[in-house]
Amino acid sequence: MAKVKIMIVDDDPDILELLRASLEEEYEVISASMGNEAIEKLKKEVPDLLVLDYMLPDIQGPQICQILRKDPLLVHLPVLMLTGKGEIEDKVKGLESGADDYMVKPFSPQELAARVRMLIRRSNINLDANPLTRLPGNVSISRELEEKIKGKEKFAALYIDLDNFKAVNDYYGFERGDEVIKETARIIINAIQDKGTTKDFIGHIGGDDFFIITSPEKGEEIAKKIISDFDKVSPKFFDEKDRIKGFIETKGRDNEIHKFGFITISIGIITNLYREFTHTAQISSLGAEVKGFAKKFAQSKYIFDKRTEQKY
Repeated sequence: MAKVKIMIVDDDPDILELLRASLEEEYEVISASMGNEAIEKLKKEVPDLLVLDYMLPDIQGPQICQILRKDPLLVHLPVLMLTGKGEIEDKVKGLESGADDYMVKPFSPQELAARVRMLIRRSNINLDANPLTRLPGNVSISRELEEKIKGKEKFAALYIDLDNFKAVNDYYGFERGDEVIKETARIIINAIQDKGTTKDFIGHIGGDDFFIITSPEKGEEIAKKIISDFDKVSPKFFDEKDRIKGFIETKGRDNEIHKFGFITISIGIITNLYREFTHTAQISSLGAEVKGFAKKFAQSKYIFDKRTEQKY
């Protein structure tokens, strides 16, 4: 079982070493001594918790928290803020910026370990995050849909699925499959940041299935952006010799050998502009149906369901 991953950020080498010594026996520890260095590392790998110094030479801890809370992939990342100051104003500023807990330096390693365990336990209870992408899972997806239904808000739901993913995963191995999933998550997040709004929701249903809630007028723009960006990188998931051929040969679901081309992406879009939903099951059932229509095409495709009949 993989260790829980913690990032520690402090510009004081002695504090950084104390943090590492206090945590590395129980956790996998990655470190940074500058704020911008930490942000760049967070874009490449998402830890389970961030231990963050309040005062850094280039960018302060509260500012980093604010940046994290605007990134859908990092919005739920638990943050333990450290500071050498004891003033109540600094504690309030740190918590208001999005930190989950606060410790004043110097601290005891025992208290640090206890705070870390508490935050990780709370995070696991509150967020059914996918361990690979750290995006919210099915419990959070259902909760978001229920809130939209109860609030009678108009929305578009995008159900996203990869085609030929299983063949690539089987042929090259799970590490290549994980690479595909993480890149897909990043493409979806970038599409929301570019074409969506700060209120949009991104979820990871599981495997190669993703989910988005956005406004009805943004759904198609986001889908087009995802497809365009995914199709640009899809050939890179093949080794060069297979990329030149344009296909791989491996067993399909029928246990027979088939040729499989580059991975494509299928998106089904449904909305309550043209019909009313009263239960999340209606939405997921219709979303699966519309996504199934999109998967019948050989290339990446989205289908926006604008039917008005009340059949699910």
